[in-house]
Amino acid sequence: MKTRTKLVHGGTRRSQYNEVSEAIFLTQGFVYESAEAAEARFIQAGPDEFIYARYGNPTVAMFEERIAALEGAEDAFATASGMAAVSGALTSMLRAGDHVVSARALFGSCLYVLEEVLTRFGVEVTFVDGTDLDQWRAAIRPGTKAVFFETVANPTLEVIDIAAVADLAHAVGATVIVDNVFATPVYSDAIAQGADVVVYSATKHIDGQGRCLGGVVLGSREYIRKTLEPYMKHTGGALSPFNAWVMLKGLETIDLRVRAQSASAQAIAEALGGDARLRVIYPGLPDHPQHALAMRQMGQGGTVLALDIAGGQAAAFRFLNALEIVLISNNLGDAKSIVTHPATTTHQRLPAEQKAALGITPGLVRLSVGLEDPEDLLEDLRRALDAAAG
Repeated sequence: MKTRTKLVHGGTRRSQYNEVSEAIFLTQGFVYESAEAAEARFIQAGPDEFIYARYGNPTVAMFEERIAALEGAEDAFATASGMAAVSGALTSMLRAGDHVVSARALFGSCLYVLEEVLTRFGVEVTFVDGTDLDQWRAAIRPGTKAVFFETVANPTLEVIDIAAVADLAHAVGATVIVDNVFATPVYSDAIAQGADVVVYSATKHIDGQGRCLGGVVLGSREYIRKTLEPYMKHTGGALSPFNAWVMLKGLETIDLRVRAQSASAQAIAEALGGDARLRVIYPGLPDHPQHALAMRQMGQGGTVLALDIAGGQAAAFRFLNALEIVLISNNLGDAKSIVTHPATTTHQRLPAEQKAALGITPGLVRLSVGLEDPEDLLEDLRRALDAAAG
C-alpha cells in the first residue's frame, strides 16, 4: 500500500459491529472467561489479547500499528506525551555507568532529561555540536551505549546527518535514538538512514489540531517489546485510548496537512528572505547551512521557520503582539499558525551563555506554519514586522 492508503487503513481492528470509524475501547481492564484463562494471558498474551490499559489497548494498538507501517518500523509503543516517549526511550535502556553522546541543540525538556535526570542516576552524558561530525567522532568511544539528537533542532533548525552519525555510533555498538518531530513522519526516512529508535511527540503534527497530548517510540520489535515496554508499563507512561483514537484520526490526514503546511512555509521563507528587518532560517532555503542535507534526508524544508528579528527581544515582542492571524503559543505542527519566543518560554531556564551558544538570540522567534492561506499569513507577518521596526 502507498502512504496515504496506509494512513487510512493501517492497523484497523473491527469489532463484531463492523464499524467504519475505529472504535474507542475506553476501558482500563479486560474480562477473562476463567481463572485459567487469566493465568495464561499473564504468562503470554496473544497478539490480539490485552490485560490492562497501561500494558496495551485495542485502540492504542491500532495507532501503534498504523504509525509503524508509515515509519517502516517493526513495532511501536505509544506514550502519554512526547516527553514520555523521549525519557522512556532513553531511560529504559540506560544504567549507571553508561555513556551517552547527544547533540546540545535540543528542546528544553529534552535537555533537562539528559542534563538533570540521567546524570542524577549515574549516566555520563557528553554534548557535542550536532552538525560537526568531528565532534561526534571524538566523543563516541568504545562502550558508548547510545547517541541522541533531534534530526532538525528545536528551535534553530540545524539539520543533523543521520547516516553519518549512525555509522559512527554503530561502529562501537551504540544505539541511535532520534527525535524526529520537525521532520514529521511524512518526510521521515530515519530508519532507512540508520536510526535504531525514532521518537515523536504525537501532540504536534500527528494530532495536528491542538487537542491531545501523546507520543510514540518506534524501533525493532526486540527493543520495543523487550526493553521499552517493560519499563513503560511499570512506570505508567501509556497513551490513553481516547487520545490514541484522536491520533488515529490525525494520521488519516497528516500527509495532506504536512505537505500543504510545508509548501506554505517554503513560500513564506522565500518571500521574507530578502527583508532586511529579519534573518530567515529555514532548511528549504539554499542559504541554510545544511540545505543540501535537508533535501537529501527529507526532500522538503518542513513546516517550521525561525525568524531572527532585528532589534532583539523588544522588537520580537512588538512583532508577536502585532500578529492578528498567527497565534502566540508554544505548540507546533498545528492547523493554526503558531509563533513563540524560545528565549523567554521553551528555553527560558537556560543560562544566557548557553542560549547564545545554541543560537537562541533575544530576537529569535519560532514560526510553525498552519493551514491558513499563505498570502494572508504573509500580510500578517509583514504588518507585524512594520510594528517591530517601530
